[in-house]
Amino acid sequence: MSLGRTGGEAQERPLAATTAGEPIAADRGVLPGEDPVEEVLSLLRARGGRVTSSRRLLLRCLFGDGAHRTAEELAEAVQAQAPDVHLSTIYRNLDELERLGVVVHAHLGHGPATYHLASETHGHLVCESCGTMVEASEDLFASLAEEARERFGFVIDPRHFAVLGSCRHCAPPDSRV
Repeated sequence: MSLGRTGGEAQERPLAATTAGEPIAADRGVLPGEDPVEEVLSLLRARGGRVTSSRRLLLRCLFGDGAHRTAEELAEAVQAQAPDVHLSTIYRNLDELERLGVVVHAHLGHGPATYHLASETHGHLVCESCGTMVEASEDLFASLAEEARERFGFVIDPRHFAVLGSCRHCAPPDSRV
C-alpha cells in the first residue's frame, strides 16, 4: 500500500507519540541528541514495564519512518536485526505500546490492521483501486463525529477505521473535483 498525501486535508505527522496527556518527543519538540525511543522506554520503565531488546528494535522500526505497517511487516523489520524475535512477541509489544498510547492500530480496508505512532489524531482515506492512503486531519471527521454523537449517542474514533473510496487519480472523470 502506498502512502499518498494529497490536497489540503492531508497532513504530515511528527514522528512521536503522546500518552495519556504526557507528551513524548516530537510533541514537545525533540532537541538534537534526544532519542524518542529512549523516552518511550523510560515511560515503560516508569509504568513498571520491562525494556527488552525486542521492544527497543520494534520502537526503532516504528519511529524510523512513521509509516503505517502491519504487525507482520514490523516483525520482518525486527527479525532482519534479531531473527529469534517471534511474531507473537511483536503482537504483545504492540498491545503494550497501544495501552500506553504510544501507537494506535487502524483497519485500512480489507487487509490486516496497521500500526502507527499516536502522535496526532488523524483519519484515513483509502483508495479501493490503487491502495493509496491519505492521512486526513481529524477536523475532516468532526461533522460526522458530531452527528453520530447527537443522533445515536455514539462516539467515533476516526483513527481506527478507513473511509474507502477512490483517489483523485482513480475516480471516474465525472466525479472528480
